[in-house]
Amino acid sequence: MQPYIVSFILKNRQTLIERWEEELGAVRDENYLGSVSESVFENTNHDFMQFIIEIIEVDQELAKERLSAFAERYIQGGWPLAYFTKGLQAFRRVLLVVLAENESEVSELVKTFSELENWIDGVINQLVYDYTGSWEDIFEMQKLSLLELSAPLIPVFQGVTVMPLIGTIDTQRAKLIMENLLDGVIKHRSQVVLIDITGVPVVDTMVAHHIIQASEAVRLVGATCILVGIRPEIAQTIVNLGIDLSKFPTKSTLKKGIESALEMTNKKMVDL
Repeated sequence: MQPYIVSFILKNRQTLIERWEEELGAVRDENYLGSVSESVFENTNHDFMQFIIEIIEVDQELAKERLSAFAERYIQGGWPLAYFTKGLQAFRRVLLVVLAENESEVSELVKTFSELENWIDGVINQLVYDYTGSWEDIFEMQKLSLLELSAPLIPVFQGVTVMPLIGTIDTQRAKLIMENLLDGVIKHRSQVVLIDITGVPVVDTMVAHHIIQASEAVRLVGATCILVGIRPEIAQTIVNLGIDLSKFPTKSTLKKGIESALEMTNKKMVDL
């Protein structure tokens, strides 16, 4: 930014901040800030305004670095992006008014405001970029966490474990199921693993292929896989698609699967 513009902003710093603070008061009325206390809002306004004024003096690369750190702090605090974009738009309006009050030459006014507008647009774009990148990272981490929770391996008896599957099975989730199965079989020293597909809405060729692969992998590490939860409509689909599930046992319910697993591990359930 041109030195004379920086000088103008610093010279009128107090006026700009006072008028800007009034503009930010309108942002306070937005619904997404309804739960923020007055004191927190005022402190954030103060930090935000001081920060923007300060980075006007530094070079572009350092300004970007500081802006990213500033954005990260408030992203972690849950502040919405709209607060900062609306705040910068308010700063733009205040700048135009103060410039008009101090510059009588229209051409100079337009030139100065044009440069300031480009600078503010650059700050907004950087904030949007930082916010988007941060939320994408958070989303991916949450997605991975949900995937891990969606393919648990649960030991129910010594040597017998169950993996209940719920929802659609895609390639990424199938890979996680395979990893969890193999790790769990070794960790729990499983002899029999029951894959429960009661909660899987659709079993097509791809899903069956993934299940067969998982079953084969379990067999290679020395355990047996039983597929349970095969509803009549799923059985009909499997037959119509010509899917061969003859290589490993299948049961209609989890209860029947557990009974078979106990027999295979030389155990049985006894009524008391």
